[in-house]
Amino acid sequence: MKIWLAAALATSLAVPAAAQEQHHIITMNGHGEAQGLPDTATLSAGVSVDAPTAAAALAAANKEMEAVLAALKRNGAPDKDIQTRNFSVHPQYATGNGEAPRVTGYQVMNQVEVRIENIARLGTTLDALVGAGANQVNGVNFSLHDPATLLADARAAAVADALAKAETFAKAAGVTLGPILSITENGNGGPRPMVFAAPMARPASVPLALGEETIPADVTISWEIK
Repeated sequence: MKIWLAAALATSLAVPAAAQEQHHIITMNGHGEAQGLPDTATLSAGVSVDAPTAAAALAAANKEMEAVLAALKRNGAPDKDIQTRNFSVHPQYATGNGEAPRVTGYQVMNQVEVRIENIARLGTTLDALVGAGANQVNGVNFSLHDPATLLADARAAAVADALAKAETFAKAAGVTLGPILSITENGNGGPRPMVFAAPMARPASVPLALGEETIPADVTISWEIK
């Protein structure tokens, strides 16, 4: 019994010394968002051609793709914003009647990714692509060329959100907030598109809706409490 009491006494005496090194803290998460109109669009465009031979399919695809590239440049897309993303040659097969598959022709696909920094040209660019013979137009994505300002606003809103929560909890608990002990930014998922009706193209071109980009920010803040 004496040995047990001695051990318990030693433990109880050690706890206050460790506790003196700990802060009483409150930790809150904060979320903020900032919205802005997108100013850049990215899309994929190209041609798909079928022909009896690979050489014939390639020749036809080359001719049509030259027209597509010329249309992009006429609409103000510089070389640096046009990049080949997909080129393929595939045989086409016929099957049936219990026979082995046989080649009936070839398909050539050639696609480029285009960045349109002057978003006002997007509608007319789409028109020009289709008019030039592009039969593959996919994945129009909107983005912000420089989201830094919106991200700063979102971060400020996230900090304000965390502070408001901390003040509410501190008041309810009868304590006051002391100095900030740590601020951590949580994973940023990047811009999120929020589409709303905002036609931006002229009636003669493809009707489009710009929508808006939402930049999120999340933080975790710890305060000492008194």
